[in-house]
Amino acid sequence: MLNIVVLVKQVPNTTQVKIDPVTNNLVREGVPSIVNPYDMYAIEEALLLKEKFGGKVSILSMGPAQAKEVIKYAMAMGADDGILLSDRAFAGSDTLATSYTLSAALSKMGKADLVLCGKQAADGDTAQVPAELAEYLGMGCITYVSKICDIADGKITVERTLDFAEAKAEVSMPAVLTLNKGINEPRLPRLKDMVKAMYMSIQVLKSNDLTLDEKRISLSGSPTQVMKVFSPERKKSGYVLNGSSDEQVSALVGELIKREII
Repeated sequence: MLNIVVLVKQVPNTTQVKIDPVTNNLVREGVPSIVNPYDMYAIEEALLLKEKFGGKVSILSMGPAQAKEVIKYAMAMGADDGILLSDRAFAGSDTLATSYTLSAALSKMGKADLVLCGKQAADGDTAQVPAELAEYLGMGCITYVSKICDIADGKITVERTLDFAEAKAEVSMPAVLTLNKGINEPRLPRLKDMVKAMYMSIQVLKSNDLTLDEKRISLSGSPTQVMKVFSPERKKSGYVLNGSSDEQVSALVGELIKREII
């Protein structure tokens, strides 16, 4: 029997990301949102492990009230329950403050054998929260997992796929794992399960519900902050080579010599 917690984040479903000009925080209210695509693989893997070993799958998310939608979707897929950390006191948290807050919630939830996460969030792309969370909880952490090979004797063996290598790793449980895209094929919830999930309750926790040091949450607990947001300036057209292949090679070599590159 495994007690599995999946971290899920709600991310904007749009390329037109809006930033608050005063706080430089991402504006989430009123923006169409979806489950972070990488988290879908974590939800599916948790459900597969539950089907194989038995146990329970809980969803944990942090965000505004509308983040209940992504928890409901995970429940429609088959998760047993969900918790949302939602409080203005959490606004502006960077990865360190977020992982600290999540660790307090996990401690309140009780023993978890595994904490599964997508490899990164599609909006921030930092991939920092899972490792920071593991440090706060005193758990081992394996990132970029492409296959869970075995769970036995209180240990989990996995395969990792990195940019330039593949490796096998083992860690004692409880542990935090981040999962690569393609580790499985996330299921689509059935209509009746989506309707059922609509009526399932989600526990919402405020800052007062957790044991927190107020200096370590929100902006006050965030050593990194977004100072400026801008779109990169479009580069001017590059050097265009014309003529036959031999002529292009000759022109390229000449240009490189002219620019003192070679």
